[in-house]
Amino acid sequence: VLRVGVFNLLSNGHYLSYNPDSGVLAELARQPRGLSKGALALQSATEGFTPVSVDPSGPVGGGLLRALADRPGPLEKWRQGGLVGYVITGLGAVALVLALWRAFVLRGVFSGVRRQLKQGAEYVHDNPLGRVLSVADTYAGLDPESMELKLHEAILKERPSIEKALNLLKIIAMIAPLLGLLGTVTGMIVVFQQITIFGAGDPKLMAGGISLVTTVLGLLVAIPTLLLHTWVNGYARGILHVLEEQSAGIVALKAEARLPDAVSPQPSAQA
Repeated sequence: VLRVGVFNLLSNGHYLSYNPDSGVLAELARQPRGLSKGALALQSATEGFTPVSVDPSGPVGGGLLRALADRPGPLEKWRQGGLVGYVITGLGAVALVLALWRAFVLRGVFSGVRRQLKQGAEYVHDNPLGRVLSVADTYAGLDPESMELKLHEAILKERPSIEKALNLLKIIAMIAPLLGLLGTVTGMIVVFQQITIFGAGDPKLMAGGISLVTTVLGLLVAIPTLLLHTWVNGYARGILHVLEEQSAGIVALKAEARLPDAVSPQPSAQA
């Protein structure tokens, strides 16, 4: 056992507590995180200067050291969220999996669209652009107005598969903060019920019941999910933009081809 002045007692890198009434010397029930390394280095040092954390209130009762020891870690803070915190975490995991899955799929679709652009007239039905261009080739004899409707219909058929699961990501980003607020409000209701029964004399009772962990979890899930939705939606918007651009080009070429037929010669004036 190593005594640091009149402040603290150390043993094997652990902080000890001494009860003068009972004469019992024992390790703290819970050690403060990150301080045992310095305590262990001090005990093994033979010379020089070794930094170590001490509690100046040790002779009075070691309140600061106990407060550091009672400070919850990240896992304990997550558990304080309770059922609502678990639901928010589950939604965050679902959003992450959905975003990565859709990003992987849409990148493959976008590669197929770019490949189709390079191939030109060779239509490949394994990508949306190839299917849209094949519709234009099938109804090549239609007038520009009817061709535009057929191409718009083909794009509408491709849109659901391109935008799949994007709305779900947006919904998760919206409801995660609301669930966090729900957990906080639920904790406040419990606190008010306890105040009604036991009174408001114990501040720890109020601070322990009103947990803001769920609100923090909701924001931690909502912000990355919103960014992931923007990222994946960029792929979907890019694919749809190419489809609409190519469709507009086909309709414009067809309208230009019919333009000379629509212009009739003016009759010459009779003298």
